Amino acid sequence: MRRALCAVLFACLALAVPARADTYPSRAITVIVPFAAGGPSDAMMRILAEHMKRTLGQPVLVENVTGAGGSIGVGRAVRSKPDGYTVSFGHLGTHVANGAVYRLGYDLDADLEPVVLLPSNPMIIVSRNNIPAKTLPEFLAWVTSQPNPVSAGTAGNGSGSHIAGLYFEQVTGLKLQYVPYRGTGPAMNDLVAGQIDLIVDQTSNAINQVRAGTIRAYAVTDAKRLDSAPEIPTTDEAGLPGFHMTLWSGLWLPKGVSKEIVDTLNAAAVAALDEPDVKNQLKNLGLQMPAADQRSPAALGTLQRAEIHKWWPMIRASGVVPE
Repeated sequence: MRRALCAVLFACLALAVPARADTYPSRAITVIVPFAAGGPSDAMMRILAEHMKRTLGQPVLVENVTGAGGSIGVGRAVRSKPDGYTVSFGHLGTHVANGAVYRLGYDLDADLEPVVLLPSNPMIIVSRNNIPAKTLPEFLAWVTSQPNPVSAGTAGNGSGSHIAGLYFEQVTGLKLQYVPYRGTGPAMNDLVAGQIDLIVDQTSNAINQVRAGTIRAYAVTDAKRLDSAPEIPTTDEAGLPGFHMTLWSGLWLPKGVSKEIVDTLNAAAVAALDEPDVKNQLKNLGLQMPAADQRSPAALGTLQRAEIHKWWPMIRASGVVPE
């Protein structure tokens, strides 16, 4: 009798262990940020991760995997097990533009499962401080007067800052000499040091340096001024009408992950976006929150496909090649 009871007990325990293992999440989640630590992508994800871990009940770790415009980091996430424990953070550059620049070995649409649209920010045209121009028209005149193309920092070929530079060239008719970095954090350090001339950068990466007076801002690439920096004119106001570009970000999982896991991560991210303290931190970086009806996995997928259709022709026509 006792032997029979033990057998039943062991059977129950055997059933219970897989049930606990199947509860998501049951261990730490890693979010791969495909750029250097200290840059705008890294800063945003670390703010969100701090709140998401409370909702999920497990650590949310940020791993910076740099190189090839972010495609190396995205590729690692794509090839990971579709169990929800490896998440891909990215943006317009990594999850749209890279498909027009690199032979990725993966499909940005077919091999990734959208989770949530994250905050976005317009780009901002900034230069080193010792350039004499004080306004955007003066800056464009200065660029035109230089005997050689001026140097523009980017986070690598196909990155958001690179696309913005190409768009800048298209709108102005000017030529830039691109200097690729492993993220716009290192590029910004060199701009502050006067080693490069300009960056068409994410507002979230540049705004604190602008406030500190270590670089000069000319305009934001949006139709309206930033709430967090209303003194900076828009490109329309500054003399470059129609030069609008917003760098949105998002989270993805490898294809094949369950809908329940996607929904769990989506809910944790949305809860973080709704937290007042998180909102304030992101607003101070110049970031704009996505509308409530744009936070679903389907909405991110729709936006990503629309942006591929919009930007790939321009990128391919520009002749961009991998680093």
